[in-house]
Order: sequence, then C-alpha cells, then structure tokens
Amino acid sequence: MSTPPSRVRQVDCERVDDPQMRDHTQPRTSRYVLAVGLVLLLCGLLFGYDQGVISGALSGIEKEFGPSTFVIEIITSWVTLGAMVGALVAGVLADRLGRRFTLVLASVIFVVGALLEALAPGTTVLVVGRLVLGAGVGIASVAGPLYGAENAAARDRGRMVSLYQMAVTIGIFLAYWADYLLIENDRWRLMLGISAVPAVLLVLVVLPLRDSATWYVKVGRRTDAEDVVRKAEPEVDAAQRIADIEQGLASEQQASWGEVFSRTWRRPLIVAGGLAVLQQLTGINAIIYYANTIFAAAGFDSPTQQSLATLWAVGGVNVLATLIAVLYVDRFGRKPLLTIGSWGMLLSLLLVAGAFFRLDEVSASDAAAHGTSNAGLLALVGTVTFIASFAFSLGPIVWTVINEVFPSHVRGKGVAAATALNWFAAWAVTQTFLSVVDLTSTSGAFLIFAFFCAVTLWFVHRYVPETKGRTLEEVQAMWADPDELERAIAARD
Repeated sequence: MSTPPSRVRQVDCERVDDPQMRDHTQPRTSRYVLAVGLVLLLCGLLFGYDQGVISGALSGIEKEFGPSTFVIEIITSWVTLGAMVGALVAGVLADRLGRRFTLVLASVIFVVGALLEALAPGTTVLVVGRLVLGAGVGIASVAGPLYGAENAAARDRGRMVSLYQMAVTIGIFLAYWADYLLIENDRWRLMLGISAVPAVLLVLVVLPLRDSATWYVKVGRRTDAEDVVRKAEPEVDAAQRIADIEQGLASEQQASWGEVFSRTWRRPLIVAGGLAVLQQLTGINAIIYYANTIFAAAGFDSPTQQSLATLWAVGGVNVLATLIAVLYVDRFGRKPLLTIGSWGMLLSLLLVAGAFFRLDEVSASDAAAHGTSNAGLLALVGTVTFIASFAFSLGPIVWTVINEVFPSHVRGKGVAAATALNWFAAWAVTQTFLSVVDLTSTSGAFLIFAFFCAVTLWFVHRYVPETKGRTLEEVQAMWADPDELERAIAARD
C-alpha cells in the first residue's frame, strides 16, 4: 500500500521561534483546523477504500464477464494510471482553482468513476470507470494533504500528515470489511458503488470551509488570507504570518523543472525517486489488490474465508502497524525503521515463496478438497508479517523522507516527480503481477519481490541520510557538505 502525498509546500514560517510555543503549554488546535482534519480523513478514506475494495470485487467480475488474465490486470491496475495523470495535473488545478475547489472537483470525478464501475455493462466501461475514479484519487491525494498542510499550524502539521496516512489504512480495512459482508452473494457492484459515499461527504464537509492562506496570498487576496490564519491560529500575528508566507512563496517560485533535475539537487532526487519506486517494487500493491486471490491459492477455498483472511491479515494488521510509524518515527529515526521493516519484508517474502513452492505443486481442485494446508498457513503468516513490516517502514516513512530531503523552493516539483514515479511503479507491478505468476509461478513472483527488498536494504544503507531531528534548513545545507552528508548516511539512530 501506498499512501502518495501532496506537493506539500513547507515554507520557512513553519519553524516555531517563540520559546513559549515549544513547551507543554502550546495552544490548543482550533476547531477550524479540526474541520480541515476531517477533510483529510475523508480524502484518505476514499483513497484507501478504492485500493482495498477491488480485491473482493474481482471474483464477481470474473463470474459475470469472464475476462482474461490480461483484462483482469487492466481492471485492477489502470486506476493507478488515472491516479498518475490526476496527480500530475492536480498541482496546476490547485494553483489555478484553489485547493478547496480542486477537492470538490476531485470528489465529483470520483463519484462519476464509482458510478461507471457499479453500473458497467461490460469490461470496457468498467475500465473507463477505473481510469476516471483513479483520476479523482490522484487529484485528491495531492490537493487533500496540501490543503491540510497549508491550513495547519506548524505544531499540528505532522499530525495532519499522519492522519491522512492512517485514514488510508482505515479505508483499506473498511473496504475489506465490505468485501467480507458482500462477497458471498457476488454483490461486487455494491462494493464498488459504496466508494462514492466518502466522496459525497467530502464535498459536504469542504464546501463551508475557506481555502488555504497560502493560496489566497498567491492570488492576491490578502484579507481572505489573514482571515484564514485567524481561524486556524488565533494566537499568532496574522499579518506577520502572511508576510512569512509571501517570503516563502517568493523563493519557491524561482525554481524550475530544470533546477529540480540539476546537478545541485540530484542526490535528494535520487533518494526520493529511488524510495518512491522501491516502495512499489517490493510488492505491496500486488498484495493489497490480489489479497483474496493469494489466499485462495493458499487454500482458503470459499470467498467468505478469503475475505475474512484478507480483512484481518491485511486490513487490520495494516492499521495497527502503521501506528508504530506514527508514534515512533521521530524517536527511532527514519533509517532504523526503514532497515528493520525491509528485513522483515525480505524474510517474510522468502517464507511466502517457500510456502507457495509447495502449494504450486498442488492443483487448485486438490487445494479446495484439502482446505487450508500447513503451507497455506505459512503463506498467511508470511503475508501478515510482510504487511506489518511494510506498514511501519516503507509505507509511511518513505513519504516522510521524500518531503524532507528537498529544499523549500524545489520541494513542490521534487515531490511531484517522486509521486509520479511512485504511481508509475504501482501500475507496472499491478499490471504485470498475474502475468509474472503465469510465466513463472506464485513463488517466483514473491522471490522477485524479495529481491527488491534486498535492493531496498542496500539503497537505504548506501544513499539515504538520517533526517531525524534536523530542520529543513539543516537538511538543505547537508547536501552541500560532503562530510556532513556522509555522517548522516552512516547514522543508525
């Protein structure tokens, strides 16, 4: 699972310079910011639900339409192509139309896609619905966190991003729950149609709110910007905060795509892009999208058994393990969690591959006759371990690092480039997973994912610096100081 973030623009005003703001007497989060948090929650829910629901819907789709393996891969994966396009255009939409209206537009697109899926008379319309819905997901995945980050005070911003990531995992869990309740009667259309609910709620929640102060400053509406700052942070000097935002935006607008790809910032781009791609090449989306298929091969013969196993082994564990990253990323650091998680993923995939090596020797009819075998249980244990390891490491930590390694004036474009790479890698893995299984075997596919876990361990050890406890300015200066960069890369805690 991947939780792609927005092009979060963190300007210099995010530093809290008032000593009174650093102690335990920090002002309480305003009700306005809590409402913005609800917007982020709904964005994450619709993203997560769409990721998880297709796993249970595939069996009903196969029964009704009888698609080939290639068409099944298209139905499953092309939502990521739509999301990639949506993410690339979302930044332009958010700047021209505003973050708030862009979220409304994303919700409308999402609802249209959900209805096309639910009412599809054949696979062609279903694929179109997946593309349209994916575009809505991609736009919301950029505009939602961007809207939250720009509306929250510095003291709340970390929790805002964490809330979005948690909401994605909760959305996946709810999707698996819907699959479990509806799969027995092959009600796949209802499974897919329900995804429109959080999109409708998102429109209802975001309409009464204002846009972000950052966007109002961009378009010259200073009075509106000061009004938003007073709502979000009643305790600060609104005029000074607006001046800080103007200064940050002035430096950001100097960056071009050429500068993002220049030699100066090539190292942070390699770190961000490499982590974004490896996050997907280790196989998380294949696990999420094809969870029921995997458990069927593992010996869970009925759709209800498969959905129940997916609900808890993937959905429940995903939510609980993500809490580890949310609670401890600033205590343990980025590299230790990435390293421990990658080792856990590597070993668990080897276990799953070994289990499926035995299962591949048993025909589907024999597996159904004997029920859940010892090898099937090993596959289940390995899958649970993989999900847990990913959820506290590559899942959320990758996006934390991506948003930290770029300087403020290239951060927007840098994160956008990494996000596009992530969506493309997600599409490539999902599009080819079943074909790889057909060409090799299920165990062969998991061995390939295990190989990329080993590559991730090497990449984190060789290229990723520890950014824990460093200000954004210190991270920026680190790239120009070879000695300091080597110390950060060598850091283990």
